[in-house]
Amino acid sequence: MLVSRHLTKSFGRLRALDDVSVSMERGQSVLLIGPNGSGKTTFIKCALGLVLPDKGELTLDEECLLGDPMLRRKIGYMPQIGRFPDHLKVGQIIDMMREIRCGTHERSDEDLIEAFEIEKLAHKTARTLSGGMRQKLSACLAFLFDPEILILDEPTAGLDPLAAEILKEKVHAERAKNKLILLTSHILSDLEEITSDVLYLIDGRIRFYRPINELFEEHGDPKLGRVIAKIMRETADA
Repeated sequence: MLVSRHLTKSFGRLRALDDVSVSMERGQSVLLIGPNGSGKTTFIKCALGLVLPDKGELTLDEECLLGDPMLRRKIGYMPQIGRFPDHLKVGQIIDMMREIRCGTHERSDEDLIEAFEIEKLAHKTARTLSGGMRQKLSACLAFLFDPEILILDEPTAGLDPLAAEILKEKVHAERAKNKLILLTSHILSDLEEITSDVLYLIDGRIRFYRPINELFEEHGDPKLGRVIAKIMRETADA
C-alpha cells in the first residue's frame, strides 16, 4: 500500500533519510520510533508532501504519492501539536475543514466528535483550548474524512486516561477495517498495545522493521521499551 524505495533526503550536511526502503500494508499498525534526529519526522513529512526527497520514490497503491497531491486525500494526519487560528471557534474549525474537503469524500466519521463530546467545546475559541482539548480536536479532524491511512504523531500526549483509551479503541476499530495506521511516540508503553509492527530508524536508516510479537518472543519481554533498550545495548557492544 504505502511503499518507499531508496528514499533519501539531506538538509545541508545532515542526511535525514538514507536510502530508506520499506513497505506498509493495510491492516498494519506501525510504530515508527528512533532517537531524535533519526528521520521519523522527515519520513512523515515526505508522506504528507511537506518535504520532497532528493531521490527515491514514495507510492500509495502503486501511484506516485510525491507527484499527485490528490492522493493525500486518503491520508488523515494528527500532528504532535495542533495549531489552529486563534480567533476561530472549535465548531467553525470543523465546519471549515468540511467545506475545504467538500466533494472529495462520500462520508464522514464523527465517532470521536461524539466520544469526546466536542459539541460542548464548539463555542470555545482555539486560543482558549488546553493542550488536551487541542489533541482531541486534532484527533477528530484526522479521522473525520474516513481516510485509508492514518498518521498519528504522539497521539496520546496531553490526553487524560479516558480520552487516551477512547482514541486507542478507535485505532483498533480502524485497523479492523483494514486501514493502515502509522504511529509515533517517545513513550512506547502508551502505544505498544495497539502496535502490530515496529519500524526503528537511526541516523536516517532502518535499524529493523519487525512484528512486535516477534520482538517480545525473541527477547522474552512483553515491554517494548525494555526490548528496544536491550537491542540498543547489544548493538553498542557489538
